[in-house]
Amino acid sequence: MKENPKILIVDDQQQNIELLEAHLIPQGYKTITASNGEEALDKLVEHDIDIVLLDVMMPGLNGFEVTRLIRQDERFRRLPIILVTVLWETEDRVKGIEAGCDDFITKPFDKTELLARVRSLLKVKAFNDLSKNFTNQLESEVSIMTEDYKRSIKKIKSESLETIHRLSLVSDYKDKSERAHINRMSLYSAAIARQMGFKEDSVETLLYAACMHDLGKVAMPDSILQKPSKLDPDEWEIMKQHTIIGAKILKGSDSEYIKMGEVIALHHHEKWNGTGYPHGLKGIEIPAECRIAAIADVFDVLLSKRPYKEAYTLERAFSIIKEERGKHFDPEVVDSFFAIKDKILKIRKQYQSEKKPKFSISLSFFDEDD
Repeated sequence: MKENPKILIVDDQQQNIELLEAHLIPQGYKTITASNGEEALDKLVEHDIDIVLLDVMMPGLNGFEVTRLIRQDERFRRLPIILVTVLWETEDRVKGIEAGCDDFITKPFDKTELLARVRSLLKVKAFNDLSKNFTNQLESEVSIMTEDYKRSIKKIKSESLETIHRLSLVSDYKDKSERAHINRMSLYSAAIARQMGFKEDSVETLLYAACMHDLGKVAMPDSILQKPSKLDPDEWEIMKQHTIIGAKILKGSDSEYIKMGEVIALHHHEKWNGTGYPHGLKGIEIPAECRIAAIADVFDVLLSKRPYKEAYTLERAFSIIKEERGKHFDPEVVDSFFAIKDKILKIRKQYQSEKKPKFSISLSFFDEDD
């Protein structure tokens, strides 16, 4: 229990205050006094009070009203309050309890009873203070542990994204046209997913997973990747294997990014009408993230110069996307793509240069726009 606890004595009669002090001060208690309710509320804020001895029958605010006002302040919800009163009817005591008091002392009071009730409530307050301090300490420790956890998660995420970064650059060594293409098609995919109502964590996963869509090209011969003309049937069969190879490279990871990357690598060349590869999936058999990545990939390839073709104009690229609605592409994805046409063009403009940092994408790109 606190040494020399402070007791606030509130009474409009000075002789009552002096009588209480005569009993309390010799016991080592410090006293603060107030002659009315308004003054008592001020003293409560000014001093670190441990218990209140409060007269009921006072001019202005009476003891019941002062008790209610004290209890309305979060700081004093557990502060012990003893009503000192000549009232002894059950109705009056119920009124005091409803106001929030902890105990009663009836005037004229007995010294032994007074000291016993004060000591008892001070013990309760000491326990409450200890409990509060323990709770505060626990909350502080939990907060520190939470921050440590957040830092650990952030570190793990950073390491995961670094892995994705490095994986996404593997194909860059085989196909130089992939550099800015990786950034653009990933951002296109995330933008479309947002438009379609994907949850934000799924949008972020798709953003980074899409970067790995062409990872399997690392196993493709240069003679195929860099061929300046259409591939013959045998070469085309080899080229189609990049989807299966990419999925095998990514298979077995616990990372949500890489697990989705595996799915996208395998199925981003499937077509809505079932004529795609490697498995000829049709309609909603194709995972949603792959249907989105497909249109993002094709749109960007149409606008890019490749060994086997010149870059198409924007008008021609948009026209092809429309023509392939319900054929190559999921109609809903096409509609969402055109609903954010301005955002698509903004991504293309910002990530147009092949010299742009190879992995500089995040969802903050969209926050700047929203």
